[in-house]
Amino acid sequence: MTAEKCVLVGQSGGPTAAINASLAGAIAAARSQGVRVTGMRYGIQGFLAGRTVDLDEKVPDARSLSLLKQTPASWLGSCRFKLPKATENEALYQDLFRRFEEVGASCVLYIGGNDSMDTIAKLGDYGQSVGSEIRFMGIPKTIDNDLVGTDHTPGYGSAARLVATSMAELALDADVYDLKSVTFVEIMGRDAGWLAASSALARPDLVLLPEVPLVEDVLMERLTQLLEQKNTVMVGVSEGVRTPDGTLYCELAAPGAGVDEFGHLATLSGTGRYLASVTKERLGCKTRAVELSTLQRCASQVVSRTDLDEAYMIGGTSARAALDGESVKMCALQRIADDPYEVRTKLIDVLSVANQVRHVPAEWISEDGMGVTEDFLRYVRPLVGDMPEQLPPLP
Repeated sequence: MTAEKCVLVGQSGGPTAAINASLAGAIAAARSQGVRVTGMRYGIQGFLAGRTVDLDEKVPDARSLSLLKQTPASWLGSCRFKLPKATENEALYQDLFRRFEEVGASCVLYIGGNDSMDTIAKLGDYGQSVGSEIRFMGIPKTIDNDLVGTDHTPGYGSAARLVATSMAELALDADVYDLKSVTFVEIMGRDAGWLAASSALARPDLVLLPEVPLVEDVLMERLTQLLEQKNTVMVGVSEGVRTPDGTLYCELAAPGAGVDEFGHLATLSGTGRYLASVTKERLGCKTRAVELSTLQRCASQVVSRTDLDEAYMIGGTSARAALDGESVKMCALQRIADDPYEVRTKLIDVLSVANQVRHVPAEWISEDGMGVTEDFLRYVRPLVGDMPEQLPPLP
C-alpha cells in the first residue's frame, strides 16, 4: 500500500551553518500547502537502508522551525555516496524508486553541492526514462561557493564571515611580540578559492588561491620583502593551492593520503604547515600554521544573517517549484544590485550544474596572483555583513 503523498528531503556532503535553514524553508513551504514532509536520515545512503524521519512530528511548530533555521551542521545527517549511472546498476535505481513509492514521495529535494546535484540529475534522468511522476529538485549549499549558475551558494556567506573575522583576530594575536613572524591561515577550498579569497576582508598581506599556481621561490621573495617592512606577515592560503606542475601542496605535506568515493583527495589539510615549515627553514623567522578546519562549516557564533535568510528562501522556493511540477532543476540566486544589495531566485537545469566547478574569475585576482581586487570585495561584502570594528594596530 502506497503511503500518503509527501515531500522527501535529504542533506548530503559537507555541512554548513545555513544548510538547516534551507531544510526549514522547505518544510514550511510544503506545510503551507498541506503536504507532509519526510526526511532522509544520512542522505540517500541512509534512505537506501530504510532510514527516514517524520519531519511534521519532529519539527511540529513555528518555534521548532525557527530553531532549526539557526542550527548549524546537517540536522538530518549527511553522507558522501556516489550514485552510479543507471546503466551501471539499474537494480539500485529500481530499489530507490520502489522506496520513493513506499514513502509516498511526490517530490524529492536534495540539499547539497556539486556531487549532490549530480545525484539529482541522475535520479531525474532515470525517473523520466521509466515514466515516473516524481519530481526531483536540487537545493544548493556549499561553503566552497563553487556551483555554476548561481551568484553564490547558501553556506558561503557564513563561512566567509568566520574566515574574515578569524583572520583579523589572528593578525592581532600574531602582532603582540616585537619579532619577525609569518602566519599561514589555511582555509578550505579544494578546487576554487572563494573562501580563501574572503580572508581579504581582513586585509592580510597575501592571499593564495588554487586558481593561481604557487612558485615557492616567488613566495619566499615576497615574504622577504614584506618582513623588511613589518614584523607580522599574514597569509590566507587555500588548502587546494598547487605547484606549477599541478601537485597539491598538501600532498607534499602528507603523501599517500588516498582518495574518497568521488575521487577527491581524502585529506586536504597540511598546505599551511608545509609552507610554514619551508618559510622557517629558508627565512629563519618564526612561523605558524593555523587551520580553521571544520569550524568554517559549523560555526554559528558569527553566522551571516543574509546567508540564513537566503538559505531559507531557497529551500521554500525549491519545495514550491517541485510541488508545482518542476523537476530536474536547481534553485539559484541572481544578483540584482550590490548597493543596496538585492537578489532573486531562479530555476536552472541541474544538468548544467552537476560536475562543474566555478572558479574565482581571473579579473578578480590581483596581477601578482597573491591577492584579490576591489571588485571581489564588493561582491563578498553583502554576503558576509558588517565586520566587527577594531582599533588599528599601533605603528
